Amino acid sequence: MEQVAMNGLDQHQPAGTINIGSSASSRLCRPCAAVVSLCCITLCLGCIERTISINTEPEEATVFLNDQEVGRSPIKVPFTWYGDYDIIIRKKGYQTICTHHRVRAPWYELPGIDIITECLIPFTVHDDRVLDTFVLEPQQLPSKEVLLDAAADMRSRALSEES
Repeated sequence: MEQVAMNGLDQHQPAGTINIGSSASSRLCRPCAAVVSLCCITLCLGCIERTISINTEPEEATVFLNDQEVGRSPIKVPFTWYGDYDIIIRKKGYQTICTHHRVRAPWYELPGIDIITECLIPFTVHDDRVLDTFVLEPQQLPSKEVLLDAAADMRSRALSEES
């Protein structure tokens, strides 16, 4: 029967070799293996990537989502929550578009089911929303006569309020 020395070396093995099968080293490896396995499982768990794509005609218009500039069109923007979004699109020489869009949650994001899709599925779910193309109209400047009439009307209203 083999005996193991106190320093973890087998008396029947050549000097400088370690007996891996000792109970002390196997007790240390089990927690390490559990931690490594837990890390691998955590890295494999899924998540959801949500994006909104906004296109305009003509391109290169400045896009604002909820009063924050997100870039120039065409643009693909990540978003965190489902719900209402205010969209403003501006380009010099064109009329500004101010609109509202509601992003509805898909079935797999309903309460209860979302825990499975966001935490337990071992792959990434992509929720890519593509909005209809926004067509910008050229800006129509008022004629000189219309502008002068509006200015005179405003002046007369201001003077009548003072008296």
